[in-house]
Amino acid sequence: MALPKLETPVYSLTLPSSGEQIKFRPFLVKEQKLLILVNQDENKNELFDTLKAIVSGCTFNKLIVESLPMFDIEYLFLKIRAKSVGSKISLNLICPDDEETQAPVDIDIDDIEVQIDEQHTNIIEVNDDIKLVMQYPILEDMKQLTNSTTIELFKIINKCVKELHHGEKIYNGPDMTEKDLNDFFESMSTEQFDKVNEFFETMPRLRHIIKITNPKTKIESEIVLEGLESFLV
Repeated sequence: MALPKLETPVYSLTLPSSGEQIKFRPFLVKEQKLLILVNQDENKNELFDTLKAIVSGCTFNKLIVESLPMFDIEYLFLKIRAKSVGSKISLNLICPDDEETQAPVDIDIDDIEVQIDEQHTNIIEVNDDIKLVMQYPILEDMKQLTNSTTIELFKIINKCVKELHHGEKIYNGPDMTEKDLNDFFESMSTEQFDKVNEFFETMPRLRHIIKITNPKTKIESEIVLEGLESFLV
């Protein structure tokens, strides 16, 4: 005998990177079980795999999740979470004024958005003849970043090069070897490489500013929360 199928509500949101309208549903029990398990594990790759599985399933497998910028995935996950278990998150944060006292704060997920710096651009003018066209780190890139070593950070930078323009000639990222890109970046001046760093420092990110009052000193401070892990409870 076939059991009845349960209906799940469908919502929509706008993908920050492209402005595309995406339909999604809340977590199912099987996905919530995955979340509970991954929260007990400190393995970042397990977290990334779980995010991929949940976001893909909850968007009806319409997205190539592993190719999305990381900030898209984080944003999608938070909005799915809000419709699944409620939009309120309770956190205990360390007060900046004494760096030891914890204070409880409540955050509404609906207030959290991907922040985009007005000065941000994905085009880096290296000099008068050379410019880089960059793309954002995707999920698969972040999975490979197990340690923040110089070598691994350069791997991420290399993967984010979409095009290199030299005068009229255009080199596509996939056609350039890792060695060629390493040699290119290592030949930059400090000032030129600062422009590359600026791309990463100003790129869109999940970011939320909250005010917190130290219960001991009564001093009010602002705390900036960035990235999905700041909001996972």
